Amino acid sequence: MTTSDSTEATVQGNGKVAVVTGASSGIGAASARALAAAGYTVVIGARRVDRIDALATEIGGRAMYLDVTDAASVERFAATLDRVDVLVNNAGGAKGLAPIAEANLDDWRWMWETNVVGTLRVTKALLPALIASGDGLIVTITSIAALDTYDNGAGYTAAKHAQSVLHRTLRPELLGQPVRLTEICPGMVETEFSLVRFNGDTDRAGSVYNGLTPLTADDVAEVIAFAASRPPHVNLDRIVLMPRDQVDARRNIRTG
Repeated sequence: MTTSDSTEATVQGNGKVAVVTGASSGIGAASARALAAAGYTVVIGARRVDRIDALATEIGGRAMYLDVTDAASVERFAATLDRVDVLVNNAGGAKGLAPIAEANLDDWRWMWETNVVGTLRVTKALLPALIASGDGLIVTITSIAALDTYDNGAGYTAAKHAQSVLHRTLRPELLGQPVRLTEICPGMVETEFSLVRFNGDTDRAGSVYNGLTPLTADDVAEVIAFAASRPPHVNLDRIVLMPRDQVDARRNIRTG
């Protein structure tokens, strides 16, 4: 079944279930495809149900509406899952690019609610199933913005730093439990990220990548699938990946 109201899915492939949040586009959608190709039954959640329904049909998975900023939505989503082996916390994003002196507090609240509290809600809700699987894996997609800062980006970098701390705190808290934790810190990836940040301004969003070759969503998804393929005793704690044209959150080289 692939409709958004479905509460059942046929476990296939390797018999394991992967959950991907924010899977309607970009890294989330690419990760769902990569994990399905690796043999997982993939349950995808996002607000744009038409997109995830189509993706679920494509990969033989299941789609369900999920708004990580809504506690009731997360509870309904979690209640449909009897088994979870892999959780990919991908839902998140940025809004605005303003200096602190001109900060839009609504944008800051949205970034914190989506990136930090949303990750907390989903992880907390699915943690019992991940432990019960006997070899759970939590992959959290943060950013190089979780490791660095850049001018006019404090709202996003602060939220990503907090999301990273949440994820890393789980590592010692779950020591001795059968759950691995991998943080993925991508640099510049050409997805709908900038389109959301700039409120649908396609020209401004496109200019972010002018003159350089950014990562693709598939590049990141391949790394996620690799982490999921490691044996139970191997924990890839943190993986940082950037395009060759970028060295940190502030410095890149543009040829055009």
